[in-house]
Amino acid sequence: MGIKSLTKTIQKHSPESVTNENLYKLSGKKVAVDASLIIYQQLLRAPSSKLSKNSQGKITNHLTGIFYKVMNYIALNIELIFVFDGRPPANKQNCINMRKEKSNKAKETAEKTTCEDEKNKLEKSSLRLTREMIDDVKHLLSLMGVSYIHPYIGEGEGFASELCRMGYVDYVLTEDMDTMAYQCPKLIRNCIDKSLKRSDIVSIFDYEKMIEGMELTHEKFLDFCILCGCDYCPIVPKIGTVTAMKLVKKHDNIESIISENSSKYDFPENYLSLFNNAKVNFKIFKDKINIDEMVVNNSERDIQSLTDYLINTIEMSDKRVQNTIKKFHNNYKNE
Repeated sequence: MGIKSLTKTIQKHSPESVTNENLYKLSGKKVAVDASLIIYQQLLRAPSSKLSKNSQGKITNHLTGIFYKVMNYIALNIELIFVFDGRPPANKQNCINMRKEKSNKAKETAEKTTCEDEKNKLEKSSLRLTREMIDDVKHLLSLMGVSYIHPYIGEGEGFASELCRMGYVDYVLTEDMDTMAYQCPKLIRNCIDKSLKRSDIVSIFDYEKMIEGMELTHEKFLDFCILCGCDYCPIVPKIGTVTAMKLVKKHDNIESIISENSSKYDFPENYLSLFNNAKVNFKIFKDKINIDEMVVNNSERDIQSLTDYLINTIEMSDKRVQNTIKKFHNNYKNE
C-alpha cells in the first residue's frame, strides 16, 4: 500500500528534496534494489496488455523486464545488489489477507468476462508473487553476475534502506515510498515528472532534505507516515496527510494525539498498539545489520548460459538478447 499520498506531500512541503537526474550520473555507484517491488513492477507493466508466456505456459514478463532493466544499469557501470523480502511481520497479516482477497476476486471476475482487454487486465491484477518466480529471478541474477541478499525476516526495502544508511550502498531503487519511513538516505524512483518522457531520467529523493523541508525530526516523520496509514496500521477516518501533519507537529507523541482527539476522530480500540508495533517494524533493521556476517549471494557472470536461458527457456528474441548483452562490454566507465 505504501504511505498514502507521501509523494505529493513531499512535493508540497519539500520540493527541493526531489531531483530528476540522468542515470549516467550514478556511474560508479552501488544501488540496493527492492527485489519484490521491481518484480511486481515488471509483471504488471502495460496493465491492459497480455501477460508474456513461453511455450510451456510460464509467465516471463518479470524476467525479460528485469533483464533489460539490469542491463541498462550495468551499461552505465552501476553496481546492483537485489534485496528480497524475508518472512513478513505478524502485524502485516491483515494487509496480506486483503491482497489475497483482491487477487481472488480478480480471478473470479476474469473467468466471467468476455472482453479480452479486461480479462488481461484482471489476470495481472490477480497475480501473486510465487516462490518459483523468486527462484527464477535469482537464477537470472546469478547468470548475470548480479549479487542478491535474502534476509530471513523483514521487508526487502527496509533491509536495503539500512544498507544505504550504513553507507554499504549509495542508493535504494524502489517505487515503494514506505522506504522513506525506514530512513533511507537516497531513494531512486521512475521519474515522477510526467513531462519528462525519457526513460533514462529518474527521480531521486533525499531524506535529510525532505525532513528539513517538512520541519520534522525523524521520529515525527515516522509518526506522520504511520498516521497516514501503512501496511502495518490502518487509516483513521478523516485523517489525511494535511491533518496528520498538523497533529504530529502539535503533539509530542501518539498517546497525546489519541487522548486529545478521541472525540474528533474514530481511532480503533487497539490503535495505539498497532501504531507502536508499526514503529517497531520500521526500526527492525536499525543498527542491527552486521556487514561481516551478512550473507550475500555472489556469482561469476556466465554469458553463454545466460544467452541460452533467455533464448531457449524464456524464449526471448535471439537478436534482442544478443544486442542487449553487448552492454556488458560497454566502455562508459572508461570514457
